[in-house]
Amino acid sequence: MDAITDRRFVEVLPDPPVPGAPDGQWWPPVALTTGWLRANADHLDALHVHFGLESFSPAELRAALATARDLRLPVIYTVHDLENPQLLDQTGYVDLLDVIIPAADHLTTLTAGADAEVGHRWGRECAVIPHPLLAGDGGDARTPAPRSEEVRVGMHLRDLRPNIDAAGAVRAAAAAADLFEGDETPVIIEILMNERVRDAELAVRLKTLAAQHPSVHLRRTARMTDVDVEAWLAELDLFVVPYRHGTHSGWAELCFDLGVPVAGTAVGHIASQHPSSFSIIDLDDPATLAAAIRRARVSRQAADEPAVRDARRRARLRERDEVRAAHLALYRRAIDEGARRRPAEEGRR
Repeated sequence: MDAITDRRFVEVLPDPPVPGAPDGQWWPPVALTTGWLRANADHLDALHVHFGLESFSPAELRAALATARDLRLPVIYTVHDLENPQLLDQTGYVDLLDVIIPAADHLTTLTAGADAEVGHRWGRECAVIPHPLLAGDGGDARTPAPRSEEVRVGMHLRDLRPNIDAAGAVRAAAAAADLFEGDETPVIIEILMNERVRDAELAVRLKTLAAQHPSVHLRRTARMTDVDVEAWLAELDLFVVPYRHGTHSGWAELCFDLGVPVAGTAVGHIASQHPSSFSIIDLDDPATLAAAIRRARVSRQAADEPAVRDARRRARLRERDEVRAAHLALYRRAIDEGARRRPAEEGRR
C-alpha cells in the first residue's frame, strides 16, 4: 500500500493480527470479516481490497461486503488476479469474483486488457491505474556491476505454486541452452527454487532434469528478502516467468524497475504491463526462449547506459506520484459518493 498511497493524506491501518498465525502474516485477512469491520468502523473511511479472497467462502465474502454497505463504508477492489495463481481449479475463485466485482463501489486494475475482460464478463468498468515502482531506493539507483562475458538468464520457481509450469520451465531451459552450444558467449540459466515447496517429489525430479545440462543450474534457497531478490535480478540479462495461468506479475514490474528484460508465456495481461521489455515464449518451443535470450543480450546492455537508467528511474518516480494521486482522488470520490448516498438511503427507511 505504501507505493499507491500518499501518506500526507491517507492513513493505512496495519493488517490486523491473524489468530494463531506468525507475526507479519496478513492472511486470511481479518480486515475482510464482519466482526472486525463493525469493531473498527469508527476508524475507517473506505475499504480497499487487493488480495486474499480465496480465504473466504462466497457467503462469508458477501456478508463482509453487506456489512461494509450497512456501515456506509465504500469498497474499492483492485482486480489484480482474474485467475488465482495459488489455485489450479478456478471455479471457487470465480465464484468469489462474481460476488465482489458486482458489489464493489469502485474497481481498479493494472492494464487496459484486464479492464476489457472485466467489462466483458461482468459489465463493470475499472479505473486503469498502472502498477507503481517496486524497487527500493526509488528504482535502479545503484551503479551497475561490470557485465560478465556470459549471458545470465534467471527463473524463480518459488514454492512450486500451481500456476508455475516448473517441469516445462526446466525442460525449456535445457533445450534452449543446447541451442547456444558452441557460441562464443556462454549462456548460463540459473533456476531458483525455495527450500520449502508444495511438492517434494517434483522438486527432486526438477533437480534431476536440470543436472542433465551443464549450463542449467538449479539452486534451492530460503525465502529471499526483497533486497536479496533485487540484487539477484540486477545481475541477470533476462528473467523468465513460466506461468500456466495468471493475470498480472509483480516480477514484471520489479524487472522493469531494474532494467531487466522479461520473457514469459502468453497468459493473462502480463505482456501488456511493459510490452517494450517483454518477450512472449512457448515453453514447448525452446527456440522462442533462445530468441528472447538473444534479444536480451542487446537490450540489457542498452538498459544499463547511465542516461537510460536515469530516465527510467525518473519516469517511474513520476509515475508513482501519479498513481498515488489517482488513488487519493478515487478514495475522495468514493467517500463523497457515500456521504451523498447516506441521506437518500436514510430517507427511504
